[in-house]
Amino acid sequence: MTVTTTVSELRELLASGEPPAVLDVRWALGDPHGRDHYAEGHIPGAVYVDLDTELATPPSAEGGRHPLPDSGDLQDAARRWGIRQGQRVVVHDDVGNTAAARAWWLLRHAGLTRVTLLDGALGAWRSAGLPLDSGIPAAPPPGDVVLGSGGLPVTDADGAAELALSGLLLDARAAERYRGEVEPVDPRAGHIPGAVSAPTGENLAPDGTFLPPEELRKRFEEKGAADAARIGVYCGSGVTAAHQIAALEIAGFEAVLFPGSWSAWSADPARPAAKGKHP
Repeated sequence: MTVTTTVSELRELLASGEPPAVLDVRWALGDPHGRDHYAEGHIPGAVYVDLDTELATPPSAEGGRHPLPDSGDLQDAARRWGIRQGQRVVVHDDVGNTAAARAWWLLRHAGLTRVTLLDGALGAWRSAGLPLDSGIPAAPPPGDVVLGSGGLPVTDADGAAELALSGLLLDARAAERYRGEVEPVDPRAGHIPGAVSAPTGENLAPDGTFLPPEELRKRFEEKGAADAARIGVYCGSGVTAAHQIAALEIAGFEAVLFPGSWSAWSADPARPAAKGKHP
């Protein structure tokens, strides 16, 4: 299944008789001004999607900082974004798709198959010299898309602990957070015992596009993916882990998401935390 769409492909699709829905998921940890950034400049026709309120439910100790939204709520949001049944969807952000992958994963989990990430994100569109619109446009006509659930696999904290022992559990956070040297937002520092460090940023080339499939496959094979019966991924709150799952799919691997991720694991004092560079 195709994971990415290039800028040239998106430009052609937007000029076609069946243009895709384009979702702008402008979000970054510590930056609450995604809508303002969208208003400053966005791909013509793109709809702003708020990650905190539309791609997650309110945080909780059990669910972490970005619990998965209810399928009905997600369907309501997708219809507000104007997505029609059977329509292609292209999602992007301005940080290498590390945030937009949350929307990609959720829509795939909800049963949509024609959902892709704009390879290189908004930076690739800018680099191509293509136009941007400013301001907040009127809401698109309501869509009629029907969403379900279960299209992609998930696990909980117990499942993640088991994967760390019997399969391969990848930690998609920055290496210093994995090692427990810093923890800017979650209750405790460290990582799930047995998890292997695989920072999300290493999925990308310097221009923000995904590495070629063969390079991604080599990267994950070196982490143990080729020999693992099952692969799981977590991050801080289940956002950048979705990017890791997209990269794994490009490389030819299927992976399970632990949505609560470290934010949920570290909030439970009964869960152990490992530190250092080794699993």
